Amino acid sequence: MIIDSNSLSSFSALGLSALNASDIVIIEDISVFSDTINTIEHQAQSNSAPAIIKVEPYSDLSKIVEKVIESQESDTKISIFVSSSIILQLLPLFSRLFHPSNIHKDTDPKISISLNVSIGSTSSESITSSNVFAFSDLNCPIISSSSPQECYDNLQISTAASHILRTPVINYFDSDFLKNQASSNLNTSENVSSITTNYFEKYNKIIESTKPETDDMEVDGQAEDNEQSNNVKLTASETLDLVFESTLSQNKSVTYNGPASPKNVFVSISDYKICELIDNANFGYLTINSYRPFPAESIASALPKSTENLVLLEQIDNPARLWGNLVFDFTLLTQTKEFSSGRTTRPSLIDVQSKTSIPLTLSNPHHLNKLIEKVETTKSSQIISLDDILELKPSSGVADQLSPSIKPNDRLSEVEISSRLPYQQILHTAFESRLNIVNSSDPSTIWGDSSHIETNPEYGFGIVLSDEQKRQTLYKSVLDYLAENPSKTDSELREVLHKWVNSYNSNFNSSQLFQDKISNLISNELSASGDRPSLNAISSLSAYLDRHSNWIIGSDEWAVDIGNSGVHHVISSSLNINMLVIDTSDYSEDSNSSVSANKILQKKDVGLYAMNYGGAYVASVSAYSSYTQSLTALIEADAFPGPSVVIAHLPHSNKKLISPSYSSIETMRLSKLAVDSGKWPLYRYKPSENNDTSFVLDSNKLKNEIQKFLDRNNTLSIISQSTPKFYSGVEESLESQKAKKAAQAAKEDLERLMAGLQGPSITVLYASDAHNAEEVARRVHRGARLRNLNSEISVLDEFDFDELEFKTTIIFIVSTAGQGEFPSNGRNFWKSLGVASVNLSNLKYSVFGLGDSHYWPREEDRIFFNKPSKDLDKRLAELSAVRLTDLGLGDDQDPEGWESGYEKWAPGLWSSLGLDIDIDSNVVFDDEPPKISDEDNKINSNYLRGNIVSELEDSSKGNVDDFTGKLLKFHGTYGQDDRDIRPSRIDAGLSPAYSFMIRVRLPGGRSTTEQWLAMDDLSTKYGNETLKITTRQTFQLHGVLKSNLRTTINLINKSLLDTIAACGDVNRNVVASANPLQQHLRKEVFETAKLISDELLPQSNAFHEIWVADKMVAGQAVQDFEPMYGKAYLPRKFKIAIAIPPENDVDVFAYDLGLIAILDENENITGYNVAIGGGMGMTHNNKKTYPRVATVVGYITKDQVVDICKAIVSVQRDFGDRKNRKHARMKYTVDDHGVEWFKNQVETYSGLTFEEIRPYKFNRNGDRYGWVDSTPGFKNYTMFIQNGRVADIPGYQLKSALRTIAKVHKGFFQLTCNSHLIIADVPDSEVDQMDALLRKLNVHNKSHSAMRLNSMACTSLPTCGLAMAESERYLPSLVSLIEDVLDESGLRNDAIVIRMTGCPNGCARPYIAEIALVGKAPGTYNLYLGGAFDGSRLNKIFKESVNEEQILQELKPIIKNYALDRLDGESFGDYVIRAGVVKETFQGLDFHD
Repeated sequence: MIIDSNSLSSFSALGLSALNASDIVIIEDISVFSDTINTIEHQAQSNSAPAIIKVEPYSDLSKIVEKVIESQESDTKISIFVSSSIILQLLPLFSRLFHPSNIHKDTDPKISISLNVSIGSTSSESITSSNVFAFSDLNCPIISSSSPQECYDNLQISTAASHILRTPVINYFDSDFLKNQASSNLNTSENVSSITTNYFEKYNKIIESTKPETDDMEVDGQAEDNEQSNNVKLTASETLDLVFESTLSQNKSVTYNGPASPKNVFVSISDYKICELIDNANFGYLTINSYRPFPAESIASALPKSTENLVLLEQIDNPARLWGNLVFDFTLLTQTKEFSSGRTTRPSLIDVQSKTSIPLTLSNPHHLNKLIEKVETTKSSQIISLDDILELKPSSGVADQLSPSIKPNDRLSEVEISSRLPYQQILHTAFESRLNIVNSSDPSTIWGDSSHIETNPEYGFGIVLSDEQKRQTLYKSVLDYLAENPSKTDSELREVLHKWVNSYNSNFNSSQLFQDKISNLISNELSASGDRPSLNAISSLSAYLDRHSNWIIGSDEWAVDIGNSGVHHVISSSLNINMLVIDTSDYSEDSNSSVSANKILQKKDVGLYAMNYGGAYVASVSAYSSYTQSLTALIEADAFPGPSVVIAHLPHSNKKLISPSYSSIETMRLSKLAVDSGKWPLYRYKPSENNDTSFVLDSNKLKNEIQKFLDRNNTLSIISQSTPKFYSGVEESLESQKAKKAAQAAKEDLERLMAGLQGPSITVLYASDAHNAEEVARRVHRGARLRNLNSEISVLDEFDFDELEFKTTIIFIVSTAGQGEFPSNGRNFWKSLGVASVNLSNLKYSVFGLGDSHYWPREEDRIFFNKPSKDLDKRLAELSAVRLTDLGLGDDQDPEGWESGYEKWAPGLWSSLGLDIDIDSNVVFDDEPPKISDEDNKINSNYLRGNIVSELEDSSKGNVDDFTGKLLKFHGTYGQDDRDIRPSRIDAGLSPAYSFMIRVRLPGGRSTTEQWLAMDDLSTKYGNETLKITTRQTFQLHGVLKSNLRTTINLINKSLLDTIAACGDVNRNVVASANPLQQHLRKEVFETAKLISDELLPQSNAFHEIWVADKMVAGQAVQDFEPMYGKAYLPRKFKIAIAIPPENDVDVFAYDLGLIAILDENENITGYNVAIGGGMGMTHNNKKTYPRVATVVGYITKDQVVDICKAIVSVQRDFGDRKNRKHARMKYTVDDHGVEWFKNQVETYSGLTFEEIRPYKFNRNGDRYGWVDSTPGFKNYTMFIQNGRVADIPGYQLKSALRTIAKVHKGFFQLTCNSHLIIADVPDSEVDQMDALLRKLNVHNKSHSAMRLNSMACTSLPTCGLAMAESERYLPSLVSLIEDVLDESGLRNDAIVIRMTGCPNGCARPYIAEIALVGKAPGTYNLYLGGAFDGSRLNKIFKESVNEEQILQELKPIIKNYALDRLDGESFGDYVIRAGVVKETFQGLDFHD
């Protein structure tokens, strides 16, 4: 029978194409394919008709397909037709059969597979292509059809492409959309044979074109064959493009339709037929005809350069990644140089998702226009639910519970956040209703409260054991029933139960329909035949008909103690139970060092442990690197008839994964870096009893430890090991005890020998995040040596823990971190000691702790005082160690600080050892380094040279020594390290990830656009790809490696900037009003700031010699001199600010020296009021330290400014405290001697006399945002930059935008003291053009709250070594929470100054803010209130040691009362003073009262 090709539906077209292209057809027998089946069966009697295999419900599709493939002995073309609901059954099969590592021989039969997938809806499902996209990371090309003709052609094309590529090709389609397509006449000219023939003709032409034009070349008289023509290989993408070109229609992988310069472009996989419906010049339409391989080059070429928004139409329902697949593809594409070429901005990605048929929905013009309206109001990358916009109601199901919510991240519960994590959604995708997370109180979520017993893996293990026993009872009951004589009515039930028994351990029939069918048949049989015990038993256990996919979910912390975490029990059991261990560590860091390899070695012990055991399925996966491999591994783990361990990578920069800051885009980037570098390999290991164990490497690289495991010759011996080695904490073997005793005896012999030579042995161990504990330890160490003991000293974590039981005497010195925690360099020791099972009866010990009894003022928090030392002392006693003397406790609150406690404890220590208490401490040891103070360091540095050159040239380390580090500050650079990864590097035995911060000297904060571009380039090439605008009006670069330090500073100098005196004990960057109301004064005040800075600049040539000259000059080669500073420079740093009333945008009272401009009636500067003694830094709970606002002492004329500045600096130079750096700032000099004394000294030094203070008034201390008038004919635009961080982040490409602006702007860039940026002197004629550019680049000031506009934070973590808590990274989210209160109170547009610092040193000037938060410990801050809005008054501590919840709890009622009770024009700071919330404070000496 001949099929008429006229007027066929899409499904008939599929059948006709299968008839013409296939030898075998495998088709799911469901209604959607009824026309396809009918079309094929009409031709079934023909000799040329393909064999047809129908897949009935509850059949195992994977086994059917595998059997068909394996039975073929010649080239065969197979067409498979299935729904997306069962396609995942094929994923492990395809992953195994068509893995890149499989080598096909030329003699092997070519099996061509066209996999045609319907994604239409059913009564219980919504429409989603998610299961199709699960195959994205395989080598299988994916194309899509959207019309009868495409259905016909694409089956032919996919079969031909499969033949050429030797891999399956997927052709999927929206069956709901196709059903609504009109039948059409088909052109059936396209066929596999012609496509294949045309392809190889074109391919051969490519080969011919690459042949060399000359004959064989001769090299050294011998012929050399040119084999290029024999090695021509096309990529999969190039091959598929060539296949398309070989069709009669010469299809393209990508097509674009629409205007040449649209702002928005719709993107879909296959043609949704919406192009003709779009009636908007701002919208175009890009169709991706072949989704895999992803046609990146074709898209980049076809997409108009004007595109600002890519509107991605994704037919997905709760994808395993919160964002759809296209988002990740386009994120990577838009970051390539090829894509960025010729584009001024990176498009935003608007991810439109729907559970209903998008092409069918958008065929309604009203629906399409509503989506267009929504897109036009969307300004950044985000997810849009089409169903929500159009109020569509798709069918509900499990997936609906997990669908992306429009609720903002910071409002989500932890359970809701966890539902967005990929592994939760992959588990739901793979197993649906079968999923059972056994160690969670909710079996559908991977999130669990660790305080609940249900989250314990041991508890979960017991649950599975119980369920398995009940299921085996059910199995026996079914067998008993089937052994009975059949009844007249139970034939269908027996048939179904036979199928259930045969697939007892399989999962293909574990669908709800199948379970419902069995239950209904049992119910009917009981009704028909009466009471039957065997049938009643089956009915009572019917809940166990379904084989659950049982999973225990845990973190990589379980790898720390495999024996006690439950891991060992899972691996050693024979139960079909699965364990998913999620590792959140970032292995992408420091890719050029061994840190990641060592780190992964430690974390991946679970994988190697399980493989060594030999009886468990093991896989290492990374969902964001390969979603396909992850899903394959989980399905294989579930199918494996025994225990399985899947180690899953989910890197995250925050300490807490389940948090609103979770970013799938960032996680994807870190995941791909880790996999690509080989630091997180992807593999699957499946053991077998018949020595057919398989290991599949799914990534390009494998770490050495696993390779060594695979290289072992005798796999059977590994499998036969009943118990791998692990520390269980139980009784040791006799052999182990003997070995340990022998080692101890040898150690004691050595100790006795050394004692005879050098005196008795003693070990001093310390842990300290600062230096106090180290200082105590070194004092004890020196005291021991003075008493003729053989003393060694070490950091706790650097001490070999296995040596502990061999030591005879150890002195422990431990400080206190955070909330009673061990310092970072002692935590591993403490963790090991906590789980150790050792007898320390031979060890004598003493512990001295350092803490602050008032650091945590609440009564319930007193337990944190010296908690580490108390815990350590108690644990050592528990392990039978002998206490030498009572625990010593140093307290910062004692009159002499920790010294008081030490003086009480030390005599007892020496006495308990039988040693003299009093001894001559003036003895100097030959190997003892000389004590060098900071003052000595400066004096001996030869005017700031020191050992800088030799330290920079030392490539063996990433940092410099302490003395050099202090000198480098004078040159404008600080040594830092990444504290986020410091603990992991210490764990791996590595030094911290050192880098340097570089600060520029930029008087007045003015930068040319060329200088901005130069700094931008340097931040990208040598820094961490961000620029920091500081709170003192200048640039900072972060993340510069030591090897790049000189080059970077040299290039800064070449841009006509410098870094000298940006830091150090000198006058630093002089700041000045950035955007005064009197714009004609702007230039004058800038020149004054520059003049002061230049006059107070160090005169040493060291800067030029080291950084600028062609070759560095060594430290002592040149002699120099400093006419004003002298060899010792200043006691501490010195800061100067210039303000022009009524704007106090510089916070003039926060500086050592403040100059307040006084104006005449024409608003010209006549002179300045001089304010002295301001400063912000202090130390928590040390009342001898405090912030201070400067005191105005008199008026000077303009021409006296430089002389007065020099005199004030000179007085501080000569009278400042050079013994105690905590007391060395000028504010203490002023208070120690009195204001009048200091004023008199300045007049004496300068020969000038201060005049009476002139009247002035400040109104505010913030910036003026948006467009404001500049000098006549120009305007300034002030841009809000959150905490001064200039960076590119998804959806907000600020760094790139400012680079674009700098290239076209004719004026200059002005940095402000509030860390913002002014685009200065835009000609009036170009304001509209610049404004349009700002909007186009998405950096125009948005509707920020007034509080956010008046917020400021210091850099803090991860680079600042002094930070105790987050600041820059945390304040924005905290402000968002406070904004809710402001909105409720109607105060969104009322300015309240809020500032945050990560420590009490005050870099963001917190102590003059109306609300201030000063870091005290991770997540904990002191809350201050009451600063003046104009910056002229100190605030006061309101609550100590508060966390986020408490901050909001304390602020909410005060803010609401302020809204109700404030006076006209009353600022928040003034209100809290008037309301008696805190006491008014102007003097630093009163700050702590």
